[in-house]
Amino acid sequence: MSIDLPLSIERDDKEPMSAQLVAQLRAAMGEGRLAAGERLPSSRALAGLLGVSRTVVTGAYEQLYAEGWLEGRHGSGTYVTEGVAAPPTPRSQKPKTKPIRRTAAPHEIDLRPGIAWIGALDTPAWRRAWRLAAGMPPQQRQDPHGLPGLRRALADYIRRSRGVTCPLDGLLVTRGATNGIDLLAATVLRPGDRVGVEEPGYGRARAVLRGRGAELVPCPVDEHGVIVDGLPDDLRIVYTTPSHQYPMGGVLPVPRRQALLAWARRNGALIAEDDYDGEFRYDVAPLPALYGLDPDVVVYLGTTAKILTADMGVGWLAGRPDLVAEVALRREELNDRTAIVPQDALRVLLERGDLDRYVRRMRGEYARRREVVVQALSGLRLLGDTAGLHLVVDVPEHVADRVVGEAAGRGVVVETLDRHHMGPVRASGLVIGYGAAATLAELRKGCEIVRDLVG
Repeated sequence: MSIDLPLSIERDDKEPMSAQLVAQLRAAMGEGRLAAGERLPSSRALAGLLGVSRTVVTGAYEQLYAEGWLEGRHGSGTYVTEGVAAPPTPRSQKPKTKPIRRTAAPHEIDLRPGIAWIGALDTPAWRRAWRLAAGMPPQQRQDPHGLPGLRRALADYIRRSRGVTCPLDGLLVTRGATNGIDLLAATVLRPGDRVGVEEPGYGRARAVLRGRGAELVPCPVDEHGVIVDGLPDDLRIVYTTPSHQYPMGGVLPVPRRQALLAWARRNGALIAEDDYDGEFRYDVAPLPALYGLDPDVVVYLGTTAKILTADMGVGWLAGRPDLVAEVALRREELNDRTAIVPQDALRVLLERGDLDRYVRRMRGEYARRREVVVQALSGLRLLGDTAGLHLVVDVPEHVADRVVGEAAGRGVVVETLDRHHMGPVRASGLVIGYGAAATLAELRKGCEIVRDLVG
């Protein structure tokens, strides 16, 4: 496929070739010569047309992705982002490029939370990592801590991205955050131990803890996160999502973090910190993880499910080395393990810097998606919209229930806040996820439908 644009690369120019291509494509989109929704050639095809290496084109595309000019569609290609506007065309002139008309998607628009956008994931770096990892020889016996190379790479990554510094013997590779919670509970809990869970909160974590024999104690949250005052003194573990409370969206402020740590030390309890999407914050830089303030009482749980995809099935658990050693022993008893090939693929992505670049790119992608949602829901009270991949629309329970039913009839899937409670409903509203919807245009359409239905 080709595009009829005067693109050229000057090899003798002082400006890098990739930067030249970025500037020319940016100008073409800004002037309307490349229209919103228009498909660009593959990096291989454009490199052939220009007579440059594919690296030059992929570097330019990645920069334009990060700036918001381009968007990827899973299995389809690279497109000019919907909503990119060209300057108004004088009436006496015709546009040089006719915008492509988009038809309604034949599938539902999914606005449920907890699902990452994977449309931009199929990159040369992604394919290379899996190709290299597939060459690993089978292992008869696996270290329950995980592959040493991955643990080293993970330790470096979470130090850079989340302010978490932990020794290698304090880090264990899991199959995801939920698996980490399960392993921790299997190691430290006895039947009947009381465990605090956020209310409303993450249903899968509650199910795992209940399955390990815990007595669950609802711990109320507000728009900032878990309310520390009033926590019972006899809890063995408190499970919390302080970087972006699930599902209310609060970011636990520093005074409350300090109070929670003091409570845990005073009562000999552990805090299970689920940092499921802590890399993504849009008002200020992400807050350091709770673990970094007191690694003796916090067990830090991370996952690739929101950074990359849940299909990768890799996460991590960081804690005191003595506690992690106990978790590893218990894991061997349970014959629980993380698949080797995904571990090594993640190692490759980390060691080559590909994951860091992808997270930076996705931070820009999710920021654009968030902005589309906020604009489409203008006039409604929104909670938790400064971080993560979802927010809450604050509406009465009867309104939320009505909207869910009517939205389904118009092809939009959305869920209510009450399904995240384990007891009586404390807060009502709609939970809007902006990771799963296929395109920015569909995301905007789905949220506009919700806005109209709220009334």
